[in-house]
Amino acid sequence: MSRRRHTATESDDSDIDITPMLDIVFIMLIFFIVTTSFVKESGVTVSRPSAETAVQQKGSNILVAIRPNGEIWIDRRSIDVRAVRANIERLKAENPQGAVIIQADEYSNTGLLVKVMDQVRLAGVSNISISAEISGS
Repeated sequence: MSRRRHTATESDDSDIDITPMLDIVFIMLIFFIVTTSFVKESGVTVSRPSAETAVQQKGSNILVAIRPNGEIWIDRRSIDVRAVRANIERLKAENPQGAVIIQADEYSNTGLLVKVMDQVRLAGVSNISISAEISGS
């Protein structure tokens, strides 16, 4: 009876296949990109009025800013009041659960605020809030 010596070559056992690990990493990356919600900023800072009954809202919302000089800002762009409806419809299509928060400056025109709210409602959004600073007691 002859005994054979079985020797494995180094190249057969030393290769590590990382393809399955890369597949999992790319699948996780795609998952996180798809499920991430992006916050759309209005693009300007406004001086909001303070209110004792103000409550903080969480979540991904659509922000509209009205400056004291009458400029309206949505998605970091200055727009005309006639373009509010189209912009809100576009942002609402991207974020169907998002509410619209209007950040009107303390010294902005109330008539312009009402026009913006009307355009937002015409865009099909009923969940509209007006942003205020939470005043301390």
